[in-house]
Amino acid sequence: MKTVLYVCVHNAGRSQMAEAFTNLLAKEQGLDVRALSAGTVAGAEINSVAVAVMEEAGVSMAGQEPKQLTQVMADSADRVITMGCGVDAEACPARIHLSEDWGLDDPKGQSIKMVRAIRDEIKAKVEALLAAL
Repeated sequence: MKTVLYVCVHNAGRSQMAEAFTNLLAKEQGLDVRALSAGTVAGAEINSVAVAVMEEAGVSMAGQEPKQLTQVMADSADRVITMGCGVDAEACPARIHLSEDWGLDDPKGQSIKMVRAIRDEIKAKVEALLAAL
């Protein structure tokens, strides 16, 4: 099984959406891929607007919560993708080898319309990633 780790600072929005999309789409496509997400400074809770726009798209984020990045997570991942939130590999609490950075806008404090656009961009990137795996 291939593991994709999405890393963000607070693990409250983008990385959580990417984790949820990856796990759902991989399952639907019968792919042997799983996603995890984590933050370098995990937040207290998931962004409620991110949860709402994912529900609009038919994707539940129930049971997900911000997780602190650990060395075990980084070591177990086949791909590590940052979300564009300025995660500095040198400053991370775990040694990670970045595969790529998606350069996504932060949904924190954004309008629901903007968070929908971020969600749609994440979905497109996840679909391309799964097609490449």
